[in-house]
Order: sequence, then C-alpha cells, then structure tokens
Amino acid sequence: MDPQRENDHLPSPPLISDRVLINGVITPLTLTADGELQWTESGLGKSTAEKEILSFAVEGNKVRVKTVVERRGGSSICCGGSGGDYVRKDFVFEPLYDESRKLWCDKLRQHLASLGRPKRLLVFVNPFGGNKTARKIFVEEVKPLFDDALVQLDVQETKYQLHAKEMVRSVDLSKYDGIVCVSGDGVLVEVVNGLSERADWRTALKLPIGMVPAGSGNGMIKSLLDPVGLSCSASSATVSIIRGHRRSLDVATISQGTTKFFSVLMLAWGLVADIDIESEKFRWMGSARFDVYGLQRIICLRQYNGRILFVPAPGFESYGQPASYHVDKESSVSDKTLGYQGPDTNLEDLEWREMKGPFISVWLHNVPWGAENTLAAPNAKFSDGFLDLIVMKDCPKLALLSLMTKLSDGTHVQSPYVSYLKVKAFVLEPGARINEEDKEGIIDSDGEVLARGRNSYKCDEKALMSYSKLQITVDQGLATLFSPE
Repeated sequence: MDPQRENDHLPSPPLISDRVLINGVITPLTLTADGELQWTESGLGKSTAEKEILSFAVEGNKVRVKTVVERRGGSSICCGGSGGDYVRKDFVFEPLYDESRKLWCDKLRQHLASLGRPKRLLVFVNPFGGNKTARKIFVEEVKPLFDDALVQLDVQETKYQLHAKEMVRSVDLSKYDGIVCVSGDGVLVEVVNGLSERADWRTALKLPIGMVPAGSGNGMIKSLLDPVGLSCSASSATVSIIRGHRRSLDVATISQGTTKFFSVLMLAWGLVADIDIESEKFRWMGSARFDVYGLQRIICLRQYNGRILFVPAPGFESYGQPASYHVDKESSVSDKTLGYQGPDTNLEDLEWREMKGPFISVWLHNVPWGAENTLAAPNAKFSDGFLDLIVMKDCPKLALLSLMTKLSDGTHVQSPYVSYLKVKAFVLEPGARINEEDKEGIIDSDGEVLARGRNSYKCDEKALMSYSKLQITVDQGLATLFSPE
C-alpha cells in the first residue's frame, strides 16, 4: 500500500485527551487536531464525535461547547426554507480538576483561533425579496448560528432598491471580515457594483461576500452549495460563512458607451429574459412564478432579430462565422474616473465570431445555477475567466417545452436546438420581434432590467442602458465569495 495513502487514513493526533464527566459518568474525551471532540458513550460501546465546534463557554465547573451537527435524513431541498444539513447542538462536559479545565479551555481557544473564521460581518437583510421571509429566516435560522460562533453582526435591512449598493460604496470596510446578503441574488449584485465603484475597489473586492438564500432565484448560493452535496438552505449557507473559506469569482463588465454594469450571475435576452422580468407580476408565487409564466411564453413564442459576436474559448472556435469588431471610441474612460472600469483588454485584436438571428433565446452565465431549480450552465466555473453562452435560434414548441423540463438537471444543453459554448468576450446587438417590428425585447442581467425596447413590458420605466449594442468582457477572479470549502 502507498505509504502516503496509509498516512491519509491515520487518525489526527490529539490536542488534548483526558478523562472528564459526561452526563455524570467518567469518560475519556479527546480534542483532535482537526477540531473533533471524540468520546465513547458509557455502556453502549458507541463512538461519538462533534465535528463542527462554533464556540465554548465555562459555566462553573463545566464547559459548554456550541456545535452544529449534520441532520439525520429529511434535509430541506428548498432554498431558504427551514431544515437544511445542520442543526445546533450543545455538548457539556466537566473536567475533573481546575488545571484540566484551564487546559481544555486553552486548547479549544487555540483551535478556534487557528481557523481564520470571520469575527465581524456586515449583514444585509432584504425583507422584500421572494415571498418576503428574509427577516424571519435571519432571526430564526441565521442569527442563532452566528451568535453561537461569537460572530459580531452589523445588520442593515434594505429599504429600497440599490440601498445596499449605496451603503457599501461609502461604509468603512476595514471594520469587517466580510459582507453577508440574506436575500436573493439581487442584493449580492448591488454589493458587487457598490464595491466596484469605490476608489479602493482593488481592496474592497477582496472582501468575501456570503449568501444566505431568502429570495426567488438564489442561483449563486445554489451554485456554491450543490457541488459539495449541501442543500440550498439557510443553515448550510450560514455554516459555510462561519467556516471562513473563500473562493474567487469572475466579474463581467457590461458596457454601453461610458455606462457600465458589473454582473456576477447572468445576462439574458429573448425567452429567458422575458420570463425572468415579465413574471414579476406573479412574484407572490415565489420561484414557481418562473414555471407558470414560462409555459405561457412558450405557447405564445416570440423570436427576435439581432446579432451576437463573441470571442470563443479554446476548443469552441467552430461556433458561428468569422467576424471583426471595432470598439466604439465613446467607450473609453478618463483616467480620472474613480472605481473599477472593467478589464484592460484590447478587444480589436481578438478572434471574433458571429451568429445572426432570428433568436428564441440568448443566455450568458457566470455560474452553473440560475435559480435553485435551474441548472442553466452545467459546465460553468466560478473563476475560469469565461462566460458560458447558451443560444437557441429555432425550436418547435413541443421540443422547447421538453427542453424547459430539463433545466433542472442541465441536460437541455445537449439538445440539437441549443448551442452551448464558452466565451471570453461578447457583444449583443438586439433587434425587434419577428413579424412585429414595432415591438422589441428586454435585456436582463442578474434578475434586473438592463434595457427595455419599444413596446416591451413596462417600457416606460427607466432602465440603465438603451436597447442597443452592448459589450461584455470578463475579469477573472476579481470578486471574492465565502465558500463551503
């Protein structure tokens, strides 16, 4: 047997091991280097372990250890709901003498200090998102876990759209070890855009951001938790933040002239955008609104004229036709402009390709999940420097209906009606609907309207950009997230 593999299976050396009282019975107790408390229950011959220690407190002669344990069966499969993979549990033991108690406390304290966990967090709670349960989720499921882990919280309820963006643009970030969004994906997007507009954006964007699912979509936290087998729940998300692990996240810069928007999740035009934005009238239904309105949109299917240009990732050069791209001079930004301005890339020197409409849907994704039940881009990576592009030009309605049922497992990208590739840069030139030249579409990024065309849904409402050409570039690993591992 390989000696290295043999060593991998050896138990961790103990930080401390001693006999203590557990439930009034003298029992050997061990704290391993991995932070596991191990003992054998008297008379049962059963080995027991507490793996996730949050904190401890001395109560007279006893030591109370706050932990979380894995839930046995019946884990919640719904984002934001009660349940999840973890439940809080207290473990109490009594050292047999004062010196032993002091040594136990020292070792527990040293172990917790070595983990690099966050100590103070800025928390945004969005009481208006999804089915408006964020406040309840925070009070009942999130705060108790942070309290057990002795994490100080500065809590802000968002009162209006872009409130979180305004706050992070000017708040003193040096006080915090991270930012937490108890919401859907919308507040995360506001936070990233607010950090990007700061003069100290390079430092600000390294501050990790944590997500707790409490909205309609919850695509980002689903993308973080699902690969490691954790359910998309408040407890799983909160424990992941407490652990303090971090990962980088690509940020896409969407530009139109001198106007910029920083995207971390997706951009959609056509069917997906129409469903995402027009289904707002059914927001009271929670995430079910997407399915209900999606069916309606397929029955009355729209197609759009237009053109897309893209720089394919290595291995995807066969998609589309060769094209050239000239950057608009008005896109240049003064050196005096504060904040992040997007990646410094000479776009005209890249190998561009194009696809021309009509299109049913054009969808760009930065992470795998677009919502808790939508595996939009199964091959997407958090920080590979590429966006996943999903294009549908033509598809019979029955086949499209079948495709929509496959969004939950990502097999829709295998359809012959779908082009699925990775791109480094992208340009969208949106047009009007087929056979309805007076009606244009909606461009949606991260669940918010980026542009509204003529006679589109709520077309009189102001949008950040106009319904015309826009450019997207990717900056690899620019932002930082709390991650389960």
